[in-house]
Amino acid sequence: MLNDQELLRYSRQILLAHIDIEGQLRLKDSRVLIVGLGGLGAPVALYLAAAGVGELHLADFDTVDLTNLQRQIIHDTDSVGMSKVDSAIKRLAAINPEIQLVAHRTALDEDSLAAAVAGVDLVLDCSDNFSTREAVNAACVLAGKPLVSGAAIRLEGQLSVFDPRRPESPCYHCLYGHGSEAELTCSEAGVVGPLVGLVGSLQALEALKLLAGFGEPLVGRLLLIDALGSRFRELRVKRDPGCSVCGPKHA
Repeated sequence: MLNDQELLRYSRQILLAHIDIEGQLRLKDSRVLIVGLGGLGAPVALYLAAAGVGELHLADFDTVDLTNLQRQIIHDTDSVGMSKVDSAIKRLAAINPEIQLVAHRTALDEDSLAAAVAGVDLVLDCSDNFSTREAVNAACVLAGKPLVSGAAIRLEGQLSVFDPRRPESPCYHCLYGHGSEAELTCSEAGVVGPLVGLVGSLQALEALKLLAGFGEPLVGRLLLIDALGSRFRELRVKRDPGCSVCGPKHA
């Protein structure tokens, strides 16, 4: 049940007929893994903690750098040099002491990633490299856990939801295969802070929809964001029957 403090804390979203008490209880009973606590993971963690998701698993092996502070709003100047996980835990615990926070401070290898994914209800990929996204996707397909994936660089962002519980849903590999052009990071190509905040906020919204059971998640759809022109575009994405990750031979 929700205690009096929780009823007051979450009252504005409980007022929504799509969430109500039942949806709030689902959020309280949910466990979520956030991979990456940078520009995307920062708003994701802040909003999910504030919304009352009961258990947040935070995964990042990096430390806070001064160059992070332009966009990674969960960290502050006093956090420079600190583990990103510890910095995030400090901030999230101050925002909402009602939730549980689980730390993963070292890089997740195949086994530890599989265990981490198996122990939660939903995964948010907020990483910044293709190899991590591929590994997270494979672990989610294997465990049958929904994945909310976001990316942002320069002035462009994208977002999609991959849900192996739905037979029609593609996976990340269906969409991107083995990758194309050489990867660029924010340190090489640059990125504007509000863009990663926008993508991360949308990731948090998709997670809440999936966990509380309302709305239409971005399954089978890729949302493209053009920050320069303030335009949004949506593409339909189909499952690849020959996919080497989620195809019949690999299911």
